[in-house]
Order: sequence, then structure tokens, then C-alpha cells
Amino acid sequence: MAKKTSSVLNLVAWLTGVIVSLAVGFGMVGGTLTLPLWLGGSVVAMIAGWIVVITTLLSVILALLKQ
Repeated sequence: MAKKTSSVLNLVAWLTGVIVSLAVGFGMVGGTLTLPLWLGGSVVAMIAGWIVVITTLLSVILALLKQ
């Protein structure tokens, strides 16, 4: 029984991480979330946002293929 509960909690935690990563990534791509100018501003934020979105989707695909 404990193992089943643990796997459900792991799934919920993983799914929460995926949703938060996609929200932050798309927020950076769309311009809602930006970086200060001394860190590169909106251009660097957009590039970092796309990196977050692509790597998150890639990790979801790889996790589903592993199952």
C-alpha cells in the first residue's frame, strides 16, 4: 500500500514540475517574465524560455517512452 501511495505522489510531483516549467518557459517567451538589462533583457529571457519549453517537452516524451 505504501508503494502505491508513493508512486501517486511521485506522479503528482512530476506533473506539477512539468506544468510549472512550461508556465515559466512560455512566460519568458511571451514577455510576461523578463530579465534585468544587466542579465541580457528580454532577448536572453526569450531564448532561455524556448530552451526551458523544448527541454521540458523532450523530458516528457522520454519519460513516456521509458514507461
